[in-house]
Amino acid sequence: MMSSARRTCGRPRRCARAIAALLAAALLDGCMLGPDFVRPAPPQADRYTQEPLAATIAADGQAQQFAPGAALPADWWRLFGSAPMNGVVEQALARNPTLQSAEASLRQSQDNLRAGYGIFFPSLDAGLSATRMRSAPQQQGSTNEATVFNVVTASGVISYPLDWFGGERRAVEGLAAQVDLQRNAGRAAYLTLSANVVDACIARAAYAAQLRATEQLIALETEQLRSVEAQVDAGTTPYAAILSQQALIAGNQAQLAALRQKISQAEHLLALLMGSLPEQAALPDIALDSLALPATLPLSLPSELVRQRPDILQAEARLHAASADIGVATAAMFPSLSLSATYGSAGSKPGNFLAAGNRFWGIGPALTMPLFHGGSLWYGRQAAIDAYRQQEANYRQAVLQAFGQVADALNALQHDAQALQAQRDARDAAAGALQLLQANYRAGLVAYLDVLSADIQLHGADIAYLQAVAQRQQDTVALLAALGGGWWNAAAGAGEGAAP
Repeated sequence: MMSSARRTCGRPRRCARAIAALLAAALLDGCMLGPDFVRPAPPQADRYTQEPLAATIAADGQAQQFAPGAALPADWWRLFGSAPMNGVVEQALARNPTLQSAEASLRQSQDNLRAGYGIFFPSLDAGLSATRMRSAPQQQGSTNEATVFNVVTASGVISYPLDWFGGERRAVEGLAAQVDLQRNAGRAAYLTLSANVVDACIARAAYAAQLRATEQLIALETEQLRSVEAQVDAGTTPYAAILSQQALIAGNQAQLAALRQKISQAEHLLALLMGSLPEQAALPDIALDSLALPATLPLSLPSELVRQRPDILQAEARLHAASADIGVATAAMFPSLSLSATYGSAGSKPGNFLAAGNRFWGIGPALTMPLFHGGSLWYGRQAAIDAYRQQEANYRQAVLQAFGQVADALNALQHDAQALQAQRDARDAAAGALQLLQANYRAGLVAYLDVLSADIQLHGADIAYLQAVAQRQQDTVALLAALGGGWWNAAAGAGEGAAP
C-alpha cells in the first residue's frame, strides 16, 4: 500500500516538473502571433505609357529627353536655372507651417515608439503613504472598543509582463510603422510644398508676361480706334465700326483686370507658402523667359517608383501597421503572463516602520486566460484582418494613381511640345504677315488700319504662345513631382534646401 501511494504521488511531481520545464522554455522562446509583414512586390511593368517615349518633339527650338534610371536631384527646382525662384523655394521650406507641423508629427511618432520600447524592460515603482485611522471592531464581530492608530507604509513593486505570444512586440512594430508613416507624410508635404511654390512662380511670371502683352494690345487697339474715328468723321466708315472697336478694347481691358487678379492670387499663395502674411511677403520679379526648360528629365524606372513616391510609402506604412494590429488582436485571444514582486515595511510611525517585524514582501507570477468574451476577441481579430485588406486595396490604388500621374505628365509634355510648336508657328506667321503689310503700307498699297489689325493678331498669337510656354514648364514640374521629387538622393550631396 505504501509503495503504491509513493508511486501515485511521484507521478504528479514528475508531471509538475515537466510542465514547469515546458513553461520555462515557452517563456524563454516565446512566439509572435500574426503575419510577418512583407513589402508588396512592385508592378511588373517596364514603362508608364503604352507607347515608349524617349523624347518630345522639338518645340520652340528645344526637345526634352527622358533619361530612364537617371538620378533625380532632391533640389529638382534648380533644373529651371532661376536663382530668384530657388530663394523663394528655400524660404518656403524653412518657414512653412504645414511642413513644420509634419516635422512635429514625425517627432511625436518617434517619441511614441521610444515609449513603446519601455514594455521590454521591468517597471519599478515606489510608494510611501501615511494614514491615521479609526477602526470599528463591530465590523468584525468584536465587542472591543474602537481605537485610533497610525499606519506608515513604504513599499517597492517591480513587475515584468512576459510577452509570451508577441502582442507587445506587434504593438511596438505598429508604432514603428507609424514612424514610417509620419516620415513619409513629411516627405509628401515637402514635395507638395516645393511643387506648389515652383508652380506659383511660373504662373505669376506667365500672368505678368500676358499682362504686358495685353497692355500692348490695348494700346494698338486704342490707336486703331482713333483711325476708325477719323474714317467715320470723313464719312468713309459707318459709326458701327467705332462701337465694334470699343467693344473689342473693353473686352481686352476686362482680361487685363482678370490677369491682375491672377497675379495677386499667385503672390498671395506664395506668401502663404512662405509662412508670411500677404502684405509682408517680399517676392522677387521672375521673368518667364528667365526660366530654363530642363532639356533632360530623369525618369525613374517603374520598379523603383513604388519605393520613391511618398504617398505609396505612406500606404505601405499603413499596410504594415494593419498587419501588426492583426498580431496584437491575435495575441489578445491567448493567455498573458506577468511576474511581479513587492517589498515594503509598515509601522505606526516613521520611527518604527523599518523594524524587521514590520516588513512584508511577495513574489509570484500572474496568469490571465481569456475564457469567454462574447465573441469580442474573435471578431476583434476579424476586424483587424478586414482593416488589413482595406489598406491592401488602398495600397494598390495608390500605386495605380502614381503610375497614372506619371503617364499623364509624360503624355502632357509630348502634347505641350506639339501645342507650343503650333503656337510658335502661328506667331511666326502673324509676324510675317505684319512685316508684309508694313512694307505694303510704306508702298501705299494698303491702309494703316490693315497694319493695325495684323499687329493685333500678332499680339493675340503672342499671348497664346506665352500660355503654351508656361503650360510646358508646369507640366515639367508635374512630372518631377510625380516621380517623387528625388528626396532619396538628398544624402548624395543635394544642394541647400534638399529634403532630409
